[in-house]
Amino acid sequence: MPESPYLSQNDTIMWMVEADPLLRSTIMGVVLLDRAPEWTRLRDRVEEVSHHIAALREKVVPVPLHPTTLRWVADPDFDLDYHLRRTRLPDGSDVQSLMDWARTTAMGGFDSARPLWEFTMVEGVAIEGHPDGAALVMKAHHVVTDGIGAVQLAAHLFDFEEAPGPARRTAAPAREHTGTGELLREVILHDVEGMLDFTRQQMKSAVPRMLHAVRHPQQAVAEAVGTAVSIAKFLAPTSTPKSTVMVGRMMSTNYRTVEVPVEHLHAASRAAGGRLNDGFLAGITAGLQKYHQHHGATVHELRVAMPISQRAADDPAGGNHVTVTRFTVPVDEATPAERIRDLHAVVDGIRHEKALHHTEAIAGALNLMPRGVVGTMLKGVDFLASNVPGVPMPIWLEGTRVLRFFPFGPTAGSAINVTLMSYDGTCCIGANMDAAAIPDPDVLADCLRAGFAEVCSLAAT
Repeated sequence: MPESPYLSQNDTIMWMVEADPLLRSTIMGVVLLDRAPEWTRLRDRVEEVSHHIAALREKVVPVPLHPTTLRWVADPDFDLDYHLRRTRLPDGSDVQSLMDWARTTAMGGFDSARPLWEFTMVEGVAIEGHPDGAALVMKAHHVVTDGIGAVQLAAHLFDFEEAPGPARRTAAPAREHTGTGELLREVILHDVEGMLDFTRQQMKSAVPRMLHAVRHPQQAVAEAVGTAVSIAKFLAPTSTPKSTVMVGRMMSTNYRTVEVPVEHLHAASRAAGGRLNDGFLAGITAGLQKYHQHHGATVHELRVAMPISQRAADDPAGGNHVTVTRFTVPVDEATPAERIRDLHAVVDGIRHEKALHHTEAIAGALNLMPRGVVGTMLKGVDFLASNVPGVPMPIWLEGTRVLRFFPFGPTAGSAINVTLMSYDGTCCIGANMDAAAIPDPDVLADCLRAGFAEVCSLAAT
């Protein structure tokens, strides 16, 4: 559980907008294995992990008399066998068959009366070089963890050697029941403490701000105007996507994967004066440009939603610590180097927006608005892009080798979510495509592969 038992305003938005199924915030991790681990060992491992990651044994409940306040409470009826499952695909199933099964699983919502996660061991997956392969498909709500938190959580689940020594088992946390009266008392204390803390912070900063305004009035006014303009950008209504091709939206999605060597994408990004994330965005926009050309359309810019991590070094594993920003990016750049440089400039500007220091307040204001307003803003996004630093070396799950680790983020009203997580030298890229916006997922997957190949060609020079 996060350091506070209450969901942040950003998380509350994710929770509230799910009244529209198109805006569900389900994240998936598909872990390819060389074979299935022994079931009893896997069950014991997940049971032990749930002793250390509180959010795995907690559920989200509304707080009495506070319609926009949600908090975590221990699930007194936690049942591991509900959350950890196993299945087997039909004979002849390959990795794409697995992805088709996983995307169907992702489209289903969660039982809000239980902790918001499900792990399924899927057997019978023929993986290149491993005819008896398997996969661990991990499904969680975004309020349980963000991408980086998922990597931290995985450190509890996976091993960095094939045969580690026996792990020390710990006792299960005591089962607790939190009554309505206790929730009400706690939220009153939470409100009072929050008000006192806000007052203290304001008093501490009021005198320096006032002195600064007296000594540098023009600068103070400019800073205030700059902050207001930045916040206005975050709140700007965007009801329609910029793409004229990826325009439909529906509840069905398709999963496709792309693999790129980490070294190649790093080298290409550095060659153009950017970072790996800039090369990642460049590969996506190059692919989307090719997809529009395939359909005879011209596209100059697209609107992207990109999470920016605000996770601190001392934040616990689990919990969501990201702020999602919306902005437009150029798509029709002449060369890969220009594409990377221009994207680097755009993203660097977003990371320095003054509004990022006020995201909780902005989210709090949005939570007071009708749900349809926020949903409309999300559906005006063309694509989501998320880059998650992964694990640079091989890992194992109870003696079975992890071959690939593909992440899939929610489309959340957009046409496509493209998420990258590096693993053992490979950028494992998962593309979650809205089936109405992109009825030909294989075509777009090929365009994305061509786009990343075009960007990585810089590595050779």
